[in-house]
Amino acid sequence: MGVQGLTTYVEGNRNFLQNVKFRDSRLVIDGCSLYFRLYFNHGLDQQHGGDYDAFACLLTQFLSALAACNIQPFVVLDGGIDPSDKKFPTLRQRLQSKIREADSLSHGRNGSVLPILTRDVFIQVLIQRGVPVVQCPAEADWEIACLAHQWNCPVLTNDSDFYIFDLPGGYLPHHFFQWTNLNGKASHRYISARCYTTTSLCRWFGGMNKELLPLCAVLAGNDYGTPKDTETLLGLLDASVLGRGGGRGKGRASTSRIEGFLLWLSSFSNPAEALEEVSRLMGEEGGDVRGKRGQKSGLSSQLWAGMQEYHIAPQSSLACWFSGGKAAPGGRTSGLPECLSLAAAQGLLAPLVVDALVMHRVLLIPQVENSKLASSHCSASTIRQAIYGILLQRGPDVQARDMRVQEKISHGTRGGRGRGGRGRGCGQVGGGRGQGTQQGVNVGFSIEQAAGAATVQAQGSTVEEYGRVDLNLKKNHVEAHPLRTPLRLDTLGQAPVAVRLGVLLEVLGMKESSLVPVPLHLRLAVAVTAFWLREAIPTPSQPQLQALVLGMIYGELSWNNQPGAAHYQHAVPQLNWAAERNVWAGLDRQRVRPGERRGLDVGAAHSFSQWQACLWSTLCLNQLLLMPLPEPHLSWLYSGTLVHGLFRYLKEGRAAESLLAGGSMSGQLYSSLLDAVRNCSSKTHPSSSAAGRRKRGGGRGMRGRGGRGRGARGGGRGTEEINNRFALLMSDEESDDY
Repeated sequence: MGVQGLTTYVEGNRNFLQNVKFRDSRLVIDGCSLYFRLYFNHGLDQQHGGDYDAFACLLTQFLSALAACNIQPFVVLDGGIDPSDKKFPTLRQRLQSKIREADSLSHGRNGSVLPILTRDVFIQVLIQRGVPVVQCPAEADWEIACLAHQWNCPVLTNDSDFYIFDLPGGYLPHHFFQWTNLNGKASHRYISARCYTTTSLCRWFGGMNKELLPLCAVLAGNDYGTPKDTETLLGLLDASVLGRGGGRGKGRASTSRIEGFLLWLSSFSNPAEALEEVSRLMGEEGGDVRGKRGQKSGLSSQLWAGMQEYHIAPQSSLACWFSGGKAAPGGRTSGLPECLSLAAAQGLLAPLVVDALVMHRVLLIPQVENSKLASSHCSASTIRQAIYGILLQRGPDVQARDMRVQEKISHGTRGGRGRGGRGRGCGQVGGGRGQGTQQGVNVGFSIEQAAGAATVQAQGSTVEEYGRVDLNLKKNHVEAHPLRTPLRLDTLGQAPVAVRLGVLLEVLGMKESSLVPVPLHLRLAVAVTAFWLREAIPTPSQPQLQALVLGMIYGELSWNNQPGAAHYQHAVPQLNWAAERNVWAGLDRQRVRPGERRGLDVGAAHSFSQWQACLWSTLCLNQLLLMPLPEPHLSWLYSGTLVHGLFRYLKEGRAAESLLAGGSMSGQLYSSLLDAVRNCSSKTHPSSSAAGRRKRGGGRGMRGRGGRGRGARGGGRGTEEINNRFALLMSDEESDDY
């Protein structure tokens, strides 16, 4: 992420970073950077689809460390794809790289792939812990910088763009943020960290003007690319820069490309002077270097435009959000009704939904699977097609709004991300926690970006899906599926819960009566599992299904055995909680342990990846429908090393019930969930989109078969009783979370 080579250069010079004892402060956190850092730097599982329970515990420890030091976190998340499309080539390259890394992991080699539900778990934990959070319409860097600038507090991230932003409170790189080792007395705890400011860098180069740093970033190349004539300029610069390299930077010779740029730039008093030199070197005709007169195609003008990415607005509209404002980021210009805009801002609407609506484009997250088979996301195609059907239906008022947008584009001005029109960020940003007012800074989608988004209108009711085909990233045009139940996007917030639930169950091919025996907080998981059982190819085996359900039982026991859950146990005193804890321990012993010589079962990995793909798409649909079913506690729903270990245990011919001996509650819940899945996945519950499946392509072929019969252990009064007990255990927590 960020500026190429800048992190290595800055972290290689200790003069640029100051040791600090960080405490008693606000902290603006780059949310995406944090969950990547936590997951990848603590040895959590990637090969088996992720250990979300371990990740949630790690995140909780991180938040507890901040609280111990009186640090107030404010988490800002990226949203959808930048509508300007400037970063899309970079995103495609990263996606292609992750496809190959996932394949490498499947063969036991090195790779780095974030499990698909990590972001969702991250958001759930933040909400459960009461941490302030906002999801921006697109990339959040600029909004993070503006907020930290206004609050005069540091930013925690690992994005080298923050070596360029001029932040008075500084930038705390993750690499030096030692949150796992708190120091100081109990009442004065602090986190040892290192803080960067642009002042320290510019001082090293003879007090150079900070406004020149964005030009260094654009010349070096960032995620938004480099102007095409930059290499020509760099060739012209080489001789002059190297010729005087030893005389600056406190006597140090030029040792890197970054330092070469900084040495050259430090000879200018301001950006205009530097850009005039660019014009001279490139043989551009005279004129305003900002491109206002005759320079729109010149390199100096392109460099100037790129520099505006780093221009910080004096007032951050995110400050309004975090102080209790109600207006949602990007609101009307993103095309979402108010209720969904607010959900998106709260992190309760997946970026996939916004991307499908605004860009008619979706990026499918690579998973560790069998790359010789169709992508695991193919199993959930009908779910996503239903999402597109809801989003892309063109009512008369929607068409009228599109015409107004087109008129604005044809008569409007062009806007950048900085100077009030950066466009990637939150428009009239509030926070869903009080009354707010619109700030004087427009950081919503700009007219320029609306123009980029408007080009998708010609695509009609199709969405471009970018996903894996073999080991390559391919684009597939997917048709939106209309629903039998009429449901308009602009009036979705007024639709009764029963109607929205009916739509969800229609898409999943369920009957509500089939889910009645299931505890409320597990109904979505059971419906997804039944859908997966019908749709996955190859058809999931009995041990795979049992392993998933046992994993859910483990999660329920974990949830009720965690610290602070003792009052739940007193609520059902007739149960033997010691026996239930023994069941939990027995299940946990089946985990795949780090360092085991036995390789990954790629067939099982592919099947479980299909289940996660179905769950991921269903979570998106459920969020779009304003959650007619409560979201399951994802951190307790699936743990990859556990489920793979349980599958291995069952595949050897051992009975699932042998792991549940003595646990009356866990045993009955297991039977209840297994029966519900089998009933819901039978042929009497066909998917609503069977006809459309044949059209969508993607190399799918015949679908999986349902009709797996009933389990040996029925429901009856015992099942109803145990479900009521679990409903009692979860009721207090659900009222808090949902």
